[in-house]
Amino acid sequence: MLVSRRRSRIIEEARRRGAASISLLADELGVSPMTIRRDIEALAAEGLVDKVRGGVALPRATGSGAQAFDSRKGRMPLEKRAIARRAARLVKPGMAVALSSGTTIWALAQELRSVPELTIVTNSLPVADLFARPARADEPYTQTVVLTGGVRTPSEALVGPVAVRTLEHLHCDIAFLGVHGMDISAGFTATNLLEAETDRALVAAGGEAVVLADSAKWGIVGLTTILDLNDVDRLVTDDGLAPEARAELDARVRELWVVPVGTEIVVDDVDIDEFAPTRARR
Repeated sequence: MLVSRRRSRIIEEARRRGAASISLLADELGVSPMTIRRDIEALAAEGLVDKVRGGVALPRATGSGAQAFDSRKGRMPLEKRAIARRAARLVKPGMAVALSSGTTIWALAQELRSVPELTIVTNSLPVADLFARPARADEPYTQTVVLTGGVRTPSEALVGPVAVRTLEHLHCDIAFLGVHGMDISAGFTATNLLEAETDRALVAAGGEAVVLADSAKWGIVGLTTILDLNDVDRLVTDDGLAPEARAELDARVRELWVVPVGTEIVVDDVDIDEFAPTRARR
């Protein structure tokens, strides 16, 4: 079992039971207690679970405080890159693309730097910085960046009335949204009320709405709901998602893409990989 899938299962068990012992998790996942301890340590460091005596529990706080961008950028890098590379195939030269804040969206922005003649609309300072220069020094710079104004958050996003007002007057081909968590009841969530409001405005500015969220976001509930699960056109996630979670999402989101991690092959500069069949509900 992949590390990411095992850790997603640990989060699932903590969510389902409220708490789970190391011995129970080791038996259910078929690994040693030491492996489970290491997984819990890693998940606790990310704030996804609480480490308790003899096991794991849901965080006491559901994510009301935003974490700094740099502290999250290195988490689940393989999953974020796989999700970003798959999502980047939706973008064609000449499009107007809205990008929210967040480290998975930042990974997508890295993939889009080489796509010519894009207009990038974003409320993310790190994303805007990426597009401030061409992907290669010998290439002409053909992209336009529109950075909203607003109040700066710890996650390096610009939010609030100024950002919302800017987005209300823009029209993009597609909007990509990063989220703090995704849950059956709470939907896609954020840790900040103003950030959620700005994210909704960004989605409204896009002709198509796509959420990028790694499997560790499943079962995490932030302070406020951005959108319900069925309010976006597509969710792109990784194959670390537990089968039960995949079934729940497949029944609710309009279109689900589950991207394998670490199985991509490059032939003549074309990525070839297998992913879960896309199913659309319109």
